[in-house]
Amino acid sequence: MAADVTEREARQVAEDARESEWNLPSFGKELFLGNLQLDLIHPQPKLEPAAVEKGEAFLKDLRAFLSEHVDPLQIERDAKIPDDVIAGLKQLGALGMKVPTQYGGLGLSQVYYNRALTLVGSVHASLGALLSAHQSIGVAEPLLHFGSETQKQEWLPKVAKDHISAFLLTEPDVGSDPARVGTTATPTDDGKGYKLNGRKLWATNGAIADIVVVMAKVPKGDGHRGGISAFVLPYDTDGVSVEHRNAFMGLRGIENSVTLLEDVFVPTENLIGKEGQGLKIALTTLNTGRLALPAICLATTKLATKIAREWSAERVQWGQAVGKHDAVAQKVAFIAASSFGLEAMLDVASRMADDKQRDIRIEAAIGKLYGSEIGWCVVDELMQIRGGRGYETAESLKARGEKPIPVEMLMRDMRINRIFEGSTEIMHLLIAREAVDQHLAVAGDILEPEVALGDKAKAAVGAAKFYGKWLPQLAVGEGIKPGSYSEFGELAKHLRYVERASRKMARSTFYAMGRWQAKLERKQTVLGRIVDIGAELFAISSAVVYAQTLQNEQPARAAEAVQLADLFCRQARRRADALFAELFDNDDDAAYAVAQDVLAGKFTWDEEGVLDLSGDGPQVAG
Repeated sequence: MAADVTEREARQVAEDARESEWNLPSFGKELFLGNLQLDLIHPQPKLEPAAVEKGEAFLKDLRAFLSEHVDPLQIERDAKIPDDVIAGLKQLGALGMKVPTQYGGLGLSQVYYNRALTLVGSVHASLGALLSAHQSIGVAEPLLHFGSETQKQEWLPKVAKDHISAFLLTEPDVGSDPARVGTTATPTDDGKGYKLNGRKLWATNGAIADIVVVMAKVPKGDGHRGGISAFVLPYDTDGVSVEHRNAFMGLRGIENSVTLLEDVFVPTENLIGKEGQGLKIALTTLNTGRLALPAICLATTKLATKIAREWSAERVQWGQAVGKHDAVAQKVAFIAASSFGLEAMLDVASRMADDKQRDIRIEAAIGKLYGSEIGWCVVDELMQIRGGRGYETAESLKARGEKPIPVEMLMRDMRINRIFEGSTEIMHLLIAREAVDQHLAVAGDILEPEVALGDKAKAAVGAAKFYGKWLPQLAVGEGIKPGSYSEFGELAKHLRYVERASRKMARSTFYAMGRWQAKLERKQTVLGRIVDIGAELFAISSAVVYAQTLQNEQPARAAEAVQLADLFCRQARRRADALFAELFDNDDDAAYAVAQDVLAGKFTWDEEGVLDLSGDGPQVAG
């Protein structure tokens, strides 16, 4: 049963969800408009001494605990995080890293929360999933944003100490489209609460949770505005049952469930915010929580750098270490530079999040998108460097006397990051909508969605007139004086590239708007390329700024930081240039036509010669 919410209503909810941040400055928003406002990220906010002291002390304790008490091979064998490990994390206060101290948590900054996730994720990705699902999207996050003080006083101390939480949003027929939630919350006749009914899928921590947030639709009626709403629910409430613990290709220790809700009573005081605010709560929670994903991806890229370095220096082929061979050396350099670039992006976004005076929705979304994509490329190259030993399990390597380096586990675990908390395709659309909406806000009624401009020439002429009249700062050769950025030394050239490329990206976006008008939203691959260009430009800017920050905070690493930043920026620029070339010269239309013919059964002969033994049955269970 799908929720009766139109696309227009869902979009309005998304706009309402960001309204409170709309007027805050946003580096990403300006970048997509063609404005490199470097002052929004440089100089980076300094880390408060008290926050550093608290964060470093926690990281020290966490590192010791992970080193002494966690065996990643055991998690792989048992497909479960041991109870004593979970108990130890609770004792450390790891469940309350982001919960403010007044509610019993550690009150770590976003910077140190992400560093903790990186440390944990380097041991086993399931640990990162446990803690991030609990804190980034679990009970604490929506309560901190939308909960009443009474709710915060009651529930936050519990989730900060020992109550594992989960976020029950996804359903068998509802993935990245939360407006279609089918779980119902029917008000009781006595007005004291609601009865929940529905089935929730892929709830991380759902198999072991103590308390959850449930998204459900309240029907409209007397005294009820209705709509999708959010509820805090103790998991031991009558009518809650875990039907199945899901198993996956990777994340062997993840506690992920199918949860059934049958006439589950939840009192009125457990409603978070107001009825109908559920989508706003869900979107805000996911926006904030997305910074956890690049932190977990960074764990893998850092570990990949170490593995690649050690293996490529030790392994000898044809008379020299394999790292001396150009083919391997290029991969090692890509891994190291990419890891630096991802760390830079995460550090910049995290400090902005702690500053509280920035709108980081675009930056957080790009961090999730970029981290998962570059992380996958890194682990794929690492697999190639390690060869057969990369494909072999760590357990097998250990059994025959070699160091149990878990490259195949890293690959399996990394793959999910391109899917959950917003797949790459969904992130492209989410960021594109933000970017295009910014252009529409500037353009006003100049480009009418109902009017088709026709051929490319008309679109180009119309767009050119628009630039000249309304956005002269975007037009080439209109008196633009590029910044010198001399304080960045040899990295200044990369910022000058970003400045030029951001204007080109903005012009390209306007051209696409003029060419396709209302149909642009369907050109998802084109929009995806625009977003990827913006992501590369944000990554380049972050790498340069972060290198400068390291020169100030860690002078001994200054020259090395510049070297890594320079290579990363060179590689990112090549990727951005390739994306620009493919924006309007591609095979998208031909590929789309073939895809529709495939769906229509035109090429079933292309499937002959194989057997599908999966049998009959639904691909989406009710």
